[in-house]
Amino acid sequence: MRAMHDTPKTFALLTLQETADVLRVHKRTVYRLISEEKLAAVKVGGQWRVSERALLDFIDSGGEKTVQKTKTVQTKKPEEVQLPLPLS
Repeated sequence: MRAMHDTPKTFALLTLQETADVLRVHKRTVYRLISEEKLAAVKVGGQWRVSERALLDFIDSGGEKTVQKTKTVQTKKPEEVQLPLPLS
């Protein structure tokens, strides 16, 4: 069994409303910050989420941080993937 302090730190994902409450702004302002790439966010199930880390980075930068885009990883197209043949 691993000790509690050995577990990696995970950050909560906040809704736009929760993020807006922390920043004391309107939810639309948070969405605008995401659209302008000043606040990093991910879309989960069609809804935006902001990690605690991204929010803290944004606050630490004084709201001036611009999100750095990550490189997109190319994957094979579905028709290129070869599935194993079923055993009969």
